[in-house]
Amino acid sequence: MKQNIKDYLIITAGAFIYSLSVAIFTSPNNIAPGGLTGIATMLNYLFSLPIGTFILVMNVPLLFWGYKTFGKGFFAKTIAGTVLVSLFIDIITPLVTPYRGDIMLASIFGGMLNGIGIALIFSRGGSTGGTDVIATSIHKAHPHISIGSIILISDAVIIIVAAFVYKSIESALYAVIAIFVSTKLIDTITYGTSRNNGKLMLIITSSYKEIVESLLTKIPRGVTMIDAKGGYSGKDKKLLICALRPNQVFRANTIAKSIDPDAFIIITTANTINGAGFVNKHNI
Repeated sequence: MKQNIKDYLIITAGAFIYSLSVAIFTSPNNIAPGGLTGIATMLNYLFSLPIGTFILVMNVPLLFWGYKTFGKGFFAKTIAGTVLVSLFIDIITPLVTPYRGDIMLASIFGGMLNGIGIALIFSRGGSTGGTDVIATSIHKAHPHISIGSIILISDAVIIIVAAFVYKSIESALYAVIAIFVSTKLIDTITYGTSRNNGKLMLIITSSYKEIVESLLTKIPRGVTMIDAKGGYSGKDKKLLICALRPNQVFRANTIAKSIDPDAFIIITTANTINGAGFVNKHNI
């Protein structure tokens, strides 16, 4: 319960920060920040439609996809992130003073707040829907491709459309800057300053079959098993070794503890991890 409360508080904070980027920096300066938010921003420009409301409407089919792909835990947190972002944008927009100064600064700070908000939501196992669901789905199937890179690629089409909608190449170029800053912050916050670092989880347990199966299917991450024996109890156990991204630790820990409450778990920082899912010659 405490973990869930903490998760949803951080998701709420991330949604609020994300909404500030849209209400203060990107939307007032005709910068489409990618994803469904970018589409909703352009609809707001063309037809004065509320950005938050249309983000929520467009997310409905993707949220069902997220439920089928990731299950109840991801679905609940993604619903929370999506609904909170949508509500905050529509509530905050009339209350804040939009920044209409240097557009370069607007794109940079808009991208920063956008990236911080999304990273906080990602770090607790949720998303803001839209291309985030698509990106997280691809990342789950191909962990060596970072979420930030997938989002960056998916936003290219929206940037091109924005150039025609706003009838300005500059608006599209500033959107590129905002999205680049955002994706770099997402990767930095969730992966650390280097893409080949992470966390190392050591699990000593008797319920190793169930834990291994859950880690392989729900995270997903590879697991190495080593025979072990309890020094005090003398019982045969397994030592499970699993390399994780920082944003996967809380979920992996929750999975292990839910299966074996008596499992002995050590989580430490790995400064460099080379291999599938981290850094190798096949990485993008």
